[in-house]
Amino acid sequence: MSFENQVVIVTGGTRGIGASITKSFLDQGAIVHATYANNTKKAEDFYQDINSDKLFLHKFDVSKFDECENFFNEIHKSFEQIHVLVNNSGIRKDNLTATMTDDEWSSVLDINLKGTFNMSKLAVLSMMKKRYGRIINISSIGGALGLPGQANYAASKAGQIAMSKSLSKEVAKRKITVNNVLPGFIETELVSDLDPELVKSYTSQVPMKRFGNANEVAHAVLFLASENASYITGTSLEVSGGL
Repeated sequence: MSFENQVVIVTGGTRGIGASITKSFLDQGAIVHATYANNTKKAEDFYQDINSDKLFLHKFDVSKFDECENFFNEIHKSFEQIHVLVNNSGIRKDNLTATMTDDEWSSVLDINLKGTFNMSKLAVLSMMKKRYGRIINISSIGGALGLPGQANYAASKAGQIAMSKSLSKEVAKRKITVNNVLPGFIETELVSDLDPELVKSYTSQVPMKRFGNANEVAHAVLFLASENASYITGTSLEVSGGL
């Protein structure tokens, strides 16, 4: 699965699953534009660790359409074609529905779902001109199962899945595929704040009896972004240990 000199965008691409996806594409020869929203120190540390002239960092908020548009305009100044978009940016703000605040609901939907829409819309406009593209959304098994205290997160992830089904039908004739990867419980910062007893409970529900790692998700993304997956679109690949 060579991606030699293909231009790849990975939102939230400097931490957790996103960092593993970025590294995996770089290992296969891609030029990767990794975005981040807040933690500049960690992004810069990641950049120094990778030490590659094919890695570019961009700081902006995917929920703001004008910032996304500025990002794409900047990319096109130097790169004629965008081959792959990975919508990985995501946040959690867990709370029971009865006590969930408006901000907890809105901010999660804005980043996870609206951000996916903003980036996908602009990527598709670019990809259609070249009649080629791969869009992969990092959704979640939570979008299919639902977990207590995650009505906002589950809604945003289910929305990604539904949106990709529609978008995949709109762009299939242009040789653009749109798919989802649904991680289960993956060892990243996103789940580092879970109560140890909750982690124990979740682990017991996984048939493989362990949390996954970010590289296992990255491998699935690379497959869906490759030529080997040219006849796969509008679908979801679970990486959940059988959950």
